[in-house]
Amino acid sequence: MTLAFIPSPAHGVVYLGPIPLRGYAFCIIIGVFVAVWLGNKRWIARGGRSGTVADIAVWAVPFGLVGGRLYHVITDYELYFSEGRDWVDAFKIWEGGLGIWGAIALGAVGAWIGCRRRGIPLPAYADAIAPGIAIAQAIGRWGNWFNQELYGKPTDLPWALKITSSADGRVPGTYHPTFLYESLWCIGVALLVIWADRRFKLGHGRAFALYVATYCVGRFWIEYMRVDDAHHILGLRLNDWTAMGVFLLAVIYIVISAKMRPGREAIVEPGAGDDDTDTAKAKAKGDDADPRDKAEVKAEDKAAGDDAESTEAADKDEAADKDEAADKDEAADKDEANGEAGATKAGRAS
Repeated sequence: MTLAFIPSPAHGVVYLGPIPLRGYAFCIIIGVFVAVWLGNKRWIARGGRSGTVADIAVWAVPFGLVGGRLYHVITDYELYFSEGRDWVDAFKIWEGGLGIWGAIALGAVGAWIGCRRRGIPLPAYADAIAPGIAIAQAIGRWGNWFNQELYGKPTDLPWALKITSSADGRVPGTYHPTFLYESLWCIGVALLVIWADRRFKLGHGRAFALYVATYCVGRFWIEYMRVDDAHHILGLRLNDWTAMGVFLLAVIYIVISAKMRPGREAIVEPGAGDDDTDTAKAKAKGDDADPRDKAEVKAEDKAAGDDAESTEAADKDEAADKDEAADKDEAADKDEANGEAGATKAGRAS
């Protein structure tokens, strides 16, 4: 008898009038926003411009969604193209079904296009967004909880997931919450990448490769626990083989990249550090500026004003001195003229 368990939502969708609000879609959207937010902070810290991550994400996210859906449909084609199935369901992404392998692969293509348009090296961009992607996965996995899918083997552990739906061959009961295991693992991956990046100054795509390798380790044992239908090769699920292959590629990349291109990129976005002083001052005067920046600008403006006043006063004093000297010279000339006139008169009188 299970005394404690994690309940599943009675419904994966809530209707706001005629508008359906789906839990799975919300998890994906929130994950994307968090990934862009964190990626932007890391990009700025590396010397890039604010907003660049979001601009490139406009390319990467749609490509990633298409790639994730394609991988799922191809590897689970019987869910959509076998007898009694409706192929139109392959387009119903909100009902679940995104393969992370396809999402990363095709998302990288979209990111490459965006980076190329901005003249940015893709590896540097990938390093910046790697922890954000892991957190986005952690959030996105809760979409499986809303849909009551991708759970593990039966268990009576206190944290077991209770499945109540019997649709698509589900058997109500308590199972390992593999969605929760993967969510927690992804958070750990994100923290590991952030720490390793700060500690070892990872660059040229190695932070992203570390994320890929560590995610694959967790995905292997979590995938092994799942009981949903999947293709098997030599007794292992297809995704287990994929995880092993991708893990090896990521490790090989880290080793080769560290030898060929050690260290981190000095410049990640051309021209990002060329903002002039006037732009910095204008930003400091804004409402969102740091109070210290405002104080510095005010001090500079005051100093400039004081210098201008001092210069004006000096100019006035110099002009006054010139006027006084001119008056003295004029008076001397008059006195000299008067003296000469007196002498002339005296000569005549004599």
